[in-house]
Amino acid sequence: MAVILTLKNLTLNRDGKKILVGVNLEIGDGEIHSIIGSNGAGKSSLAYTLMGLQGYEPEEGSILFNGEDIAKLSITERAKKGITLAWQEPARFEGLKVRDYLAIGAGGNGNITEEEIRSALRKVDLKPEKYIDREVGEALSGGERKRIELASILTMKPKLAILDEPDSGIDVVSLKEIVSLIQALKENGASVLVITHRKEIAEASDRASLMCEGAVLRSGDPEEISHFFINRCIPCDNRLYLQED
Repeated sequence: MAVILTLKNLTLNRDGKKILVGVNLEIGDGEIHSIIGSNGAGKSSLAYTLMGLQGYEPEEGSILFNGEDIAKLSITERAKKGITLAWQEPARFEGLKVRDYLAIGAGGNGNITEEEIRSALRKVDLKPEKYIDREVGEALSGGERKRIELASILTMKPKLAILDEPDSGIDVVSLKEIVSLIQALKENGASVLVITHRKEIAEASDRASLMCEGAVLRSGDPEEISHFFINRCIPCDNRLYLQED
């Protein structure tokens, strides 16, 4: 499998604290890859660093996207190359209708049809006739806004979609729907990097990696990584390095 993203010795410090410690990772083209770990392991910080958020500029290392080092590029420049990030906490845009929000995500230049917008809503289990003309604001629940944001990712047709805790704000019954959406992104040609702590999502991936204290400790079969996390990482309260073989 061709590689779309390669991280080499990625190191990040914030407020004098090491957040990422020599992260090395490869994501295959068309692969669903989960990053699993406890709270504070550095998972979301890794996502923000990949997207190029202010304050998350790496001190060392490289971020190779399709062979090009993008570590110095802005968020906008990375987005133009086909990288997008779905936030853990969905945004609110008072006054902006769902149809316009999805159209903006797709480029805002009339390059998305009404049916494509409706199809994206149906894929996240929202009835188009009920939601397409509603505002993306406080009148929607957190779960509804999360679904709309995920629909927006679908309309963007990214090359790499980074999903930070996509199940946040979604009830457990809907986990299968989230997995289906992730699969839909892959079917649409995207590689997907999923930040999660749920084994159900990790095990639906092609590969998974385990993070602890800012480092990727191992990568491989999702079930094996998830089993290791549940049985070794959670009991040791995110101090996995003390239990390494």
